[in-house]
Amino acid sequence: MTSTNPPARRRSRLPAAVLTSGALVLLAACGASGGSGGSPATGAAAGKAPATAIPTRDVVSAVRADPALRAELPASVRAAGALTLGTTLSPGTSTLPHSGETPDGRTVGLDVDLRNAVAKVLGITWKVQNGTFPTVIPGVQNGRYDVGQDNFGVTADREKVVDFATYLNDGQAFLGASGLKLKAVRDLTDLCGLTVATSPGSTFQQILTRGAARCARAGKRPYTVQYFTDSAPIFLGLANGKVDVYFGPTLSLKYDSTHVPNTTFLGQISSTPVGFVTRKGSPLSKPLSDAVNKLIADGDYRKIFDKWGVGDIGITTSRVNPAATL
Repeated sequence: MTSTNPPARRRSRLPAAVLTSGALVLLAACGASGGSGGSPATGAAAGKAPATAIPTRDVVSAVRADPALRAELPASVRAAGALTLGTTLSPGTSTLPHSGETPDGRTVGLDVDLRNAVAKVLGITWKVQNGTFPTVIPGVQNGRYDVGQDNFGVTADREKVVDFATYLNDGQAFLGASGLKLKAVRDLTDLCGLTVATSPGSTFQQILTRGAARCARAGKRPYTVQYFTDSAPIFLGLANGKVDVYFGPTLSLKYDSTHVPNTTFLGQISSTPVGFVTRKGSPLSKPLSDAVNKLIADGDYRKIFDKWGVGDIGITTSRVNPAATL
């Protein structure tokens, strides 16, 4: 087993960010990695310059509409030619590859390419409205948004209130400072004695809370959890030794490990389907899932994932409301 001793370089702790209520644990995003604070790509320019460029290849324009799939949409949607999509604004590049913003203000990212490709298959456009992690799913429930997208992982609690149309697999993974003695995390007990940073109101908080007693059972010191709503202080903490490990979504942390200097990907402990969310019983979930499967069959799906360098996160089949693992 890899050493779990905290590194000698760790000093005083960063203050925890605002904590959230239990309801947010059920409804918030799977765990996006940041807000408007700092951009890991900006900070990485000196150490890892070749990897910092935002991909610009057009992988959506050639996607073809499918009249049969468009016919699956409700007549009112076909007449309007648009659906309202609730998501979260992601300034800068700190939340890539899911989504981000270029210096000239364009919204880019894997999630953006995917939803735009799905819209092309269905022959519609998106009316994008920005909410927050805790408000997107309630906004779908109350009809403010037709569809929600924000790296929402499928959980049993979420499937009680919304439907899912999956479009990728994302996991629960760890990013560490490169000087950390710990070289891999295969179980939560590998974190015993360390300081772990994650986002509040997320599946990551659920996992860490549920596993908090495991260190004591193993005869080890517990891990300390700090919550941040922005990834910038987490990266700062990794750099100055006040945070040992960042617990977040696999896709984002793999991307960060190639963009943020002096960090290393420590592995993944579990995987979760991620999908578009719609109201419970909505007629939109099947067309969305079928559109993703059309992209997979035509090869357009693979092109999108290859563009963002995360081909291993893709799925072979989109499903509506798959069995939850969390």
